[in-house]
Amino acid sequence: MTYPQEHTGSYYAASANDHSKYATLRGSVSADVCVVGAGFTGISTAIFLAERGYDVCVLEANRVGFGASGRNGGQMIAGISGENRITKHHGPGIEKQMWDMRWAGHRIIRERVAKYGIACDLKSGYLDVAIKERHLRDLEADHARLSRHGFAGEFRLLSREETRSTIGTDAYIGALFNGTNGHLHPLNLCAGEARVAASLGARLYEQSPVRSITHGDTVCVSTADGNVNAKFAVLAGNAYQFFNRKLRARFFPVRSYIIATEALTPEQVADVNPQDLAVCDPNFVLEYFRLSADKRLLFGGRCNYFGEDPEEIRSQLRPRMQRVYPQLSGIGIDYAWGGTIAVPLNRVPQLGRLAPNVFYAQGYSGHGVNVTHLVGEILADAVAGTLERFDVFAGIKPIRIPGASVFANQMVSLGMMYYGLKDRL
Repeated sequence: MTYPQEHTGSYYAASANDHSKYATLRGSVSADVCVVGAGFTGISTAIFLAERGYDVCVLEANRVGFGASGRNGGQMIAGISGENRITKHHGPGIEKQMWDMRWAGHRIIRERVAKYGIACDLKSGYLDVAIKERHLRDLEADHARLSRHGFAGEFRLLSREETRSTIGTDAYIGALFNGTNGHLHPLNLCAGEARVAASLGARLYEQSPVRSITHGDTVCVSTADGNVNAKFAVLAGNAYQFFNRKLRARFFPVRSYIIATEALTPEQVADVNPQDLAVCDPNFVLEYFRLSADKRLLFGGRCNYFGEDPEEIRSQLRPRMQRVYPQLSGIGIDYAWGGTIAVPLNRVPQLGRLAPNVFYAQGYSGHGVNVTHLVGEILADAVAGTLERFDVFAGIKPIRIPGASVFANQMVSLGMMYYGLKDRL
């Protein structure tokens, strides 16, 4: 990647509440903790640390929320990718802790938005939809699990007819409604949280890509024009971390893309999504969609494509959108963009240490909005010496992917073909 860069040409960048810019790091500074990466993981960690009185410095290679945190589908969905593997690894005694953690990110986001007045179009309401009978069985099992745990939020199964009347499409044979999940404007959330971190005393530096880290009792994190000497470092670049090849060899960089239509008319909104819900299908090569605050349809999905050309993105996603919503054929598409998510081979989020005082977190497999906020709290706990939840993830050794840094696109293409075939079975 060429540094530094401004935000991609997304709907989110075009509708950002403000365009606050932070200085580039120049010279040498000191801090208790140096956080590398100003996406959800890094900013959430910085807030939790600053709230506890730590002196925090955040380094961002480009702009706050430049990566997946400012480009994603904006779907706030509970759950931790690889949860079953984690439970199997640690045993049934961890099930209650995992259940609590799968919802913790929601709590953090809602509390933070309310406490600090962050304007990010936060809405409640979400549908998991079914395409095949096996998907319905999975949704029935999820419904039973919610009931078994005494889940306090609203949830219910929808028939084919109820699904059709709720989201105006015949593409699905049923759905599971969850009123605790929801959606939001991710870039406005991330930028708003960055302002919170700064207000609490954290120092944020943009356009300051990290070149190296020197380990020791004090960590020295170096950029082209300066360095941070800190007691601890937290590496939170996820799929946009490029300086440490060891970490990049532990996940597949998978591309996901989104188109934003022109604003829908009130009649179109009443037809396709009158309840303003987020929707996601169960496929690996998945599709997801929702309405923006100004009533555009934001439609996204994974594609076997790795570029940034808006016209190519439109050509890939428009037919898929029209397959779900033929009534929107011919509608204008005002924005098209993409981003990269980190997908570990075992799908388990990767938390660990490169040294006793250097922590890292990455690999959320597309569940980042919720999980990154939980991970920010876990990393802050770890810096403070409380490792119970950190060790749940760190106890599962990441799987190295040979050749990932050289043949990533080819391997992802093969994986997309394989999982695309599985989706169709």
